[in-house]
Amino acid sequence: MQVKTKAIVISSLKYQEKSLIVKCFTQSDGLKSYFVRDAFSNRKSNQKIAYFQPLSILEIEAVHKNKGTLENFKEIKIASPFHSIHTDVVKSTIVMFISEILHHSIHEEEKNEHFFAFLETSLLWLDNHDEVANFHLILLLETTKYLGFYPDNSDSDAKFFEMIEGIFTPFHAVSSLSDHETHLLKRLMNLKFDSDQKVFASVERQILLKILIDYYTLHLDGFRKPKSLDVLKEVFA
Repeated sequence: MQVKTKAIVISSLKYQEKSLIVKCFTQSDGLKSYFVRDAFSNRKSNQKIAYFQPLSILEIEAVHKNKGTLENFKEIKIASPFHSIHTDVVKSTIVMFISEILHHSIHEEEKNEHFFAFLETSLLWLDNHDEVANFHLILLLETTKYLGFYPDNSDSDAKFFEMIEGIFTPFHAVSSLSDHETHLLKRLMNLKFDSDQKVFASVERQILLKILIDYYTLHLDGFRKPKSLDVLKEVFA
């Protein structure tokens, strides 16, 4: 089946000498993997390597056989060119980190237009703003809404957050955050991208980042800590 859709590049892997395997989150079909033959050849001007940088937003025409095999692009172009993401070291580090998170989090080949719209809007916001210190924290937390394990805040006045059940509780269990950690999480849950980026100190961001990585690890089978995590910590130290 031939489709025309937007797609966000999640990862690209070099295959042999000249080809690529590109994983995309598509607006029309969810997660899809594509084989790009001779990607490193100048002859393939419509399939430039630059298109497949992490989290690039593309417009593609592709043939989807939907047989669990690699699909093929017919046409590719940049849907929304980034102006700063790939040249700003802080933003490029954030994007590398987020792309790894998504690579280990999105597994279903299911259409999820709301999730796609959220990611697209978030990336465009990142590209157009300079104060981005909490961006990765807010995005990681908001993404859990689409992955199915956003914290249940129906009892958000309770003192502790229990990580396995994802609930706030007045009782401290082995799998609960401390009261200080819980307080930080509650503050993060109230933030938007346009909120004051200086609401957390650097050490508080590091605590929240660890909480979120641990939370993903508990709720997603096979989730692995991103290799870029240490680089991200250095950027925000």
